[in-house]
Amino acid sequence: MPQNTGPGQENWYSGGEEARQKSDWYAAMPPKSPGPAAPAPEEYTGGRMKVLSLTVCGVLVCAAAVIAVLNSGFVQRLRGMELQGSDRAYSYAYDFGDGGGASPVLPEEQYDDFRDYFENYYTGSGEVDIPRAPTDTGMRLTLQAQRGEELSLREIYDRVGPAVVSITAYVDGEEYSWGTGVCFDGDGYIVTNTHILQSADRARVVFPDGRDFEALLVGADESSDIAVLKAEGGQDLPWAEFGRSAALRVGDQVAAIGNPLGEIYSGTMTNGIISAIDRSVTYQGHTMTLLQTNAALNEGNSGGPLINGEGQVVGITNMKVMGSFAASVEGIGFAIPSSVVKSIADELLEKGVVSGEPTIGIVAGSVNDEAMALYGLPSGIYVTEVSEGSDARAKGLREGDVITAVNGIHVTAVDQVNAIKEGMSVGDSITVSVYRDGETFD
Repeated sequence: MPQNTGPGQENWYSGGEEARQKSDWYAAMPPKSPGPAAPAPEEYTGGRMKVLSLTVCGVLVCAAAVIAVLNSGFVQRLRGMELQGSDRAYSYAYDFGDGGGASPVLPEEQYDDFRDYFENYYTGSGEVDIPRAPTDTGMRLTLQAQRGEELSLREIYDRVGPAVVSITAYVDGEEYSWGTGVCFDGDGYIVTNTHILQSADRARVVFPDGRDFEALLVGADESSDIAVLKAEGGQDLPWAEFGRSAALRVGDQVAAIGNPLGEIYSGTMTNGIISAIDRSVTYQGHTMTLLQTNAALNEGNSGGPLINGEGQVVGITNMKVMGSFAASVEGIGFAIPSSVVKSIADELLEKGVVSGEPTIGIVAGSVNDEAMALYGLPSGIYVTEVSEGSDARAKGLREGDVITAVNGIHVTAVDQVNAIKEGMSVGDSITVSVYRDGETFD
């Protein structure tokens, strides 16, 4: 389920309530109104953090980091709402990344109605609204076996670098995030991360040789964080060969190419080794199985290739561990294995969606402390969007409702809802506790 995040909100992977109040995603939408000046780069790995956090590697155009805080929630029930299969541009099965950013509400901008407050506070739905490319064209992503050749780092860069693109995502005509992608076909099919595209209504891709294309969305899956774009009108473009991640072993040499901190450092190459295989990483109630590497990854590397010694792409980089003032952390980065990338990409290429994943059909974000104080709202998650055709809408859930519990479990953040959905199937029913117009009801 996509979420909205507000100013001063962060998402932690582990470490309890205090820990959950300290981590962030860098692909969130910028504020509608000007916010405070962006912190210097060295500041966004510091602060008062006391445990380790994972962060995606997308980078904001308008700020170095987004601060976010998760709140706590309340009670009552909307019964019998069925989980449905995903039928939109990407799966709502789990929340993965910011479903849109938030605008600071200044003292002179107070609203009489909390719905107006949240309309200003939450600026994006999290849905990828980029114009669509045709699907079921017969295109598939192929994984090649290793051939036993070992390339130098220079040879790897020469082979893969031309296929590594810069991606800029836009909302309402304005840039809001940068990321990386890798082209796997001469007609311009590109793999990247979903989290850098969320809330975007347009994207463009730029190849290292300067060729610039409008990007069409083939499909994007939120739970795997894999998206496929098509460079509109692309022909005879450089592309990279994908290899088999299953052949990797701890200690194998790898390299990463991407755009750390945006366009100014585009085409940066780093190298290292495979530090671990099948590393389980839990985020927003969903566990991903990732490759771990000590190759340097930074904000902006999201969606870029992790490359084996033969110049084959064996992973798509998407996360790293960051430390605090008490724990300096370097060299713990993660990539989605190419075996997973192929599975998701092929389904997106065929149907535009990954089917069979359960979704409630809403977009929501935490009710912040300010809104609770100003409007007397209970803690919970505020519903900003209810999908047409969803069972949530059929059962009467509305924009402006506050969900306070799911299946009797008090919820204050979207990742808690996603954790409850973990292991559930399409067609299962859930009970949702709702606050509306000063009352709670079934």
